[in-house]
This record gives sequence, structure tokens and C-alpha cells, in this order.
Amino acid sequence: MFIDEDSASMKKKFARTGERYFDGDHDILQYRVFYYNADGELTEDKTRSNVKIPHPFFKELTEQGTQYTLSGTEPFVLSDIPELQKELDDRFNNNDDFIDELSEVITDCQSKGFAYMYALKDSTDRMKFVCADSIGVVEVEARFADDGKDHVIYWYVDRIDKEGHRIKKIMDWDDEQVYYYVQTDEGEIERDITEKINPRPHILYQLDGDDHTYYDGFGFIPFFRLDNNKKQFSNLRAIKALIDDYDLMASSLSNNLIDFDTPIHVVKGFEGDNLDELQQNLKTKKIVGVGDEGGLEVHTVDIPYEARQAKLELDEKNIYRFGMGLNLSGLKDTSATTNIAIKAAYSLLDLRCKHLERNIKRFLRKIVKVVIDEINEQNETGYQIEDVRFEFTHEVMSNEQENKQNDLTDAQRKQTEINTLLNIANVLDQETIVQAICEILDIDYEDIKDKLPDDEAVKTGQVQQQLDDVVVTDGEGGGEGEQGAEAGSASTA
Repeated sequence: MFIDEDSASMKKKFARTGERYFDGDHDILQYRVFYYNADGELTEDKTRSNVKIPHPFFKELTEQGTQYTLSGTEPFVLSDIPELQKELDDRFNNNDDFIDELSEVITDCQSKGFAYMYALKDSTDRMKFVCADSIGVVEVEARFADDGKDHVIYWYVDRIDKEGHRIKKIMDWDDEQVYYYVQTDEGEIERDITEKINPRPHILYQLDGDDHTYYDGFGFIPFFRLDNNKKQFSNLRAIKALIDDYDLMASSLSNNLIDFDTPIHVVKGFEGDNLDELQQNLKTKKIVGVGDEGGLEVHTVDIPYEARQAKLELDEKNIYRFGMGLNLSGLKDTSATTNIAIKAAYSLLDLRCKHLERNIKRFLRKIVKVVIDEINEQNETGYQIEDVRFEFTHEVMSNEQENKQNDLTDAQRKQTEINTLLNIANVLDQETIVQAICEILDIDYEDIKDKLPDDEAVKTGQVQQQLDDVVVTDGEGGGEGEQGAEAGSASTA
């Protein structure tokens, strides 16, 4: 009953639509052509071309959001406590399995409106988190359950047997154990006899030197939900009509090209026996016989290509605009595009992902809290969830030529500042000069001050000699080009 009611809900109905469009199964694939026959009856036209071309914009927009959110190379689960940070890196930041599952959850969340991840204990006695297909997750509140507990029902199609029957696995989770069931097609739900322990506690383990099996429960239902928004709708809702219109315009244009690529022949005074002979002559001999008053006219149909092309471009622009994605075709020649223009192109995608990141942080906080409790229990520590923060960094494409020019300009600026300091070295004390130069070159003065000579005169001469080796002086270099670039690189180093 719970599974049937959940399946019929509007939330799951639109989630399945989002899943279809993510997989490229658009409404255009069910498009049919009809006409009214001589009797006024609506009849499907199976003679005309009916091209059906889905354009998976939604998949691209969804993948953009996932990759942009997780594009940074920096850790996203952070702590100021070194020991705790090491544990977090091992379990989250440097754990490829967790990052892969998190990527699936973020993709599911955007395409279906919500996503789930559930926890298990692996063989090393650590929490392991796995993405669950949100279509098959049913939340049951305690007030509707016979035992007065909250439940989560998770079902999925395990296999299709040789007769074509769908074998469905069903798990019923509470805060202590899991019940396993099996169902064939839409038949009766039965206990899964393939599970040796049914119901099964959340955790089963053995102690060294002991043949007995012990069990334990998490004390909570180990399912964590990530919502795309408060209404749990996918990003498809804002752009579905635009994608459908784009599919229709592109498919209709293909149909026009197919249906009207053959010219229409108008024959006057035809002397043949029948039209079949005329058609055969046109196809093979390219010759038609007509009478003295006869003639042949060839007519072609002009397809309104420009109007359809303009409509397709408008739809594509609006799909990326209202889908809040990155339209790469809008960047045209990236080598001639400034970094400001590139950042502007990323603005909508960044805005969408920033909103999603707030939900991801709340989602991760619940998961990390469970892991911290496990760390405290295993290591006898007292870490708190307040000791952890979440930060996401993003990688954005840029104009490499402009970056190099900016680096050169920055190097020349540093060179000018250092030359100015050297020109007034006889006015200020040597320590102040060296501190100022270290600040320009991003060097920690405290790390090198003990290595400087004690004698002031020697110190001044050595510092001057070292800087002459690194920095182009005023007399050598106010020049630009390769010399300035080399000086800038040396200064930066």
C-alpha cells in the first residue's frame, strides 16, 4: 500500500519525468501525425515522414551542475584540528568511493528533485555510504506504522528472469534492523528466503577468538535525503516546455526536408497510357512524351528554414538561460574571449550551484555527525560537529594568453617596487628594506632573518648583489618583451 501510494504521488511522477529526460527519453518520441480523411475521421498518417529527435539539454545542464560543484581540488570537509582533519580526509576528501557516490547523489537530486544516501558498516568497521535510487525510496511516518516507528522502504528491480518477469527486491528499514522481501512483477510480496538472517540487524560482527556472532543497531534509520529545493522538484520543471519546443522545431524541419526534397512535376497533354508509366519515365529515362499542346513544369517548395533556425536559436538561448547553465556555444572563440566574459558566462551556473551547495552542506552535516560519533567511539575522542566546516571551490576555464599577460604585468609591478626600494636603501635601515622586499616577493622574513650576515656593511653588499642577480635594475630593464618576462618570472620565483 505504501509503495503504491508513493508511486502515484505527484512528486514521484515528476521525478520519473526528470529521469526520462535525463536519459534522453523525451515526449517527442511519442509524437504522431494525424489527418482528417474524406469521411471526416481523425486518422494517423503513416505515409508522411515523422522524424523524432530528442535533444538532451537536461542531461548536459545536470552534469554541468554536478561537475562544477565537485570541480575543486581542495578538500571540502575541513577542520582546524589536525588529527580530525586526517580522519576526514581519509573518509571523505581522499575517498574516491565516497566522492563517486556523492556525485551520483547530486546528479539524482538535480534530475529527480531529491536523492538519498544510506549507510552501511564495511569489513573494516567503518561507515560506508551508498547512493540509493530515489524513485524506490518510500518514507513512512510513525503515525502510519503499526509499530509506532518511522520506516524507510527501499525497493529496486534486481533482475529480469528468462520468462521476462521483473524480480523486485524490497527492504524495510527501521532504527534497529532490516526486513527483506521479494516481489515478482506486481504479484504478492513475500519474505526473501535467500537472506539467511531476516530480519537482519544493522550491524553483525564477530570478536577475535569467539565463534559467536554479535549484533547492534545504529539507533536511527541510516537514510539521508538531499533536496534540490523545498518543493523537491527537479530543474526540469522550468525548461521542459522549451526543450519540447526545440525537439518539435528540429524534428519538423527534418520532416519538411524529407517530404519536400522531390520537386512536383506538372504535365500537360500527356500521351502515355497511365500515371505509372509517367512516374517510371521520370525516374529512369528522365524523358516524358507530350502532345503538341503539352508541356512539363517543375515546381519546388521553399521551406521556411530561416524562421525555424531563428526559433531554434531562441529556444536554445532560453534553455540555458532559464536552466541556469553554461552555454559554451555563446563563448564562440574562447581564445579571443576575455576572462571577464568567461566569468559572466559562468554566472548563472554558479548561482544555481551556490543555491544547491547550501542544501549539500546540510546534507553532509548529518552524515559527518554520524561519522564523528563513530570516530569518538573508536578513538575515545570528544570531537563535535561544530569542529567541522564545509567549503566548495570551483574551477573555471580562463583565457591563458590573458593570464600570462597578467602575470607579466604583476612581475613588472613587483620589479618596479623593488627598484624603488633599492634606490632609497641609503635612507632606510637595511632590516626595513629586506622586510619590504620579502613582503613583495611573498617570502616569510622570519624564516630568513637568521641567515642574513650580522655586519651591516657586508649585509648591504650581499643583499644588493643577490637582488642584482634576481631583479633587473633600472639601468638594464625598463625594457619589455622577453627580458621583462624573464625578470618577472625570476621575481615571482
